[in-house]
Amino acid sequence: MKYIDINTSIVEMQTYLQEKIYFLNKNEQITIIERPGEGNMNVVLRVKTTQRSFIVKQSRPYVEKFPTIKAPINRIEVENKFYSSMLKDNNFKYFPKILYYNFDEKLIIQMDLGNRMNMTSIYNSSLLIEEDFLELINALIVIHNSKAEKNYPKNRSLKKINHQHIFILPFIEKNGFLLNDIQSGLEVIADRVIKNKTLASKVIDVGNKYLEIGKNIIHGDFYPGSWIKSNGNLYVIDPEFSFIGRLEFDLGVMAAHLIIATSDISYIDKIEKQYPNTINVKLFHQFTGIEIIRRIIGIAQLPMVRTLLEKEKLVKFAEKIILN
Repeated sequence: MKYIDINTSIVEMQTYLQEKIYFLNKNEQITIIERPGEGNMNVVLRVKTTQRSFIVKQSRPYVEKFPTIKAPINRIEVENKFYSSMLKDNNFKYFPKILYYNFDEKLIIQMDLGNRMNMTSIYNSSLLIEEDFLELINALIVIHNSKAEKNYPKNRSLKKINHQHIFILPFIEKNGFLLNDIQSGLEVIADRVIKNKTLASKVIDVGNKYLEIGKNIIHGDFYPGSWIKSNGNLYVIDPEFSFIGRLEFDLGVMAAHLIIATSDISYIDKIEKQYPNTINVKLFHQFTGIEIIRRIIGIAQLPMVRTLLEKEKLVKFAEKIILN
């Protein structure tokens, strides 16, 4: 396996894509290698050639954004199985087409969505237009109702990592999170959460449900960083956390981020109203609350500016819906 990244030269990349994996066409020459955006889990590159433009993704045995955090290198297989499951039913609307997949090289090459922007801007604009909200619901319906490819990965290793960072670490003492370095006073909010043993016990119960094998394909990280707007169309990317699980988890993550972004708690009711599949409403609420808390006092911080008072208000709301 050859590692590639933004420091790989055009000559090296040309040789790799042409002679190692035989992807490039005859007489096709690479002209530019660039980052299409900030990658979290994997190396993500845009490669432009004399004939086209495409996205190259390669996994590592660690998280690209946090190299000290180990992660299963075979997670690229999960992405391939997810997209295959979506696209085999001709559900092209919300997902980029896979042009090439190589398990040995831990590599996927996707269609380039062009001048794409993920939707993390909503954290500071506090606005999500109704059309985009409905499209996100429709995308989840497509995901949850799709039939899994044969031998769909159980994704246990990545599930365990996610479980630790969502349901365990934010709720225990001495977790190593230097929250006051992020925002002075944030550790006070975290300390109050950690001391709530009733809350911690409930979170453990919900975390065990996350680990269960469910009945539906879930995306596993359905938040604005995985939502792309390109040329007026909405796409869903980065499904490396996908597995067969509880659909309430995707719904809860979505609701949590819309509430964090807009401070509008009615998104919980809006999702319940628009989403047609039968769900465990209490579990949906609990996943929502836990995601809100872990994004405020966990290591996976969001690109947003909020006062301590605003964050404390969000955390108190989250505690309420977890415990009710």
